[in-house]
Amino acid sequence: MIGYAFCGSFCTHARSLDALKHLVAAGYEVQPIVSEHVYETDTRFGTAKELTEKLETLCSRPVLHTIVETEPLGPRMPLELLIIAPCTGNTLAKLSRGITDTSVTMAAKAQLRADRPLLIGLATNDALSGNLESIARLNMHRCIRFVPLEKDDPEKKPYSLVCRFEEIPSMTEELVGKP
Repeated sequence: MIGYAFCGSFCTHARSLDALKHLVAAGYEVQPIVSEHVYETDTRFGTAKELTEKLETLCSRPVLHTIVETEPLGPRMPLELLIIAPCTGNTLAKLSRGITDTSVTMAAKAQLRADRPLLIGLATNDALSGNLESIARLNMHRCIRFVPLEKDDPEKKPYSLVCRFEEIPSMTEELVGKP
């Protein structure tokens, strides 16, 4: 089983859902995870309830959204791979400093303490400024891989990067094999 976690960056949720649909269609069993903010926040991109229902229907599993729910992922419910997509700059900074104060950072901690792979699909307006140090720090970890990044909007957001969500399925197969 793989875990698939959603953080803020609400404008990228539709692209992330498309990648997740490809994984499920390919036959992967997926445990959906969302940050507390994603679980509770309605935006112009959709409601929290709509996203939760989509994830639970697609994955045929309840969404994990608390630290207590995600803590067992390492020792009692090991995942072959944890994907965080979108991963916000805030979550990235916490991961790079070992801060575990959300459901998603706890899931990542559980994954990494078991020496299992973590795939990060970054989406942040501050990648080439405030988050650059976190990217470099995490890029050195042997269990962490980044989905390739591209400029989001070079003219209006010169420091922004977003992952190529469409590459998540092929990277998943590369990291854990076919289901």
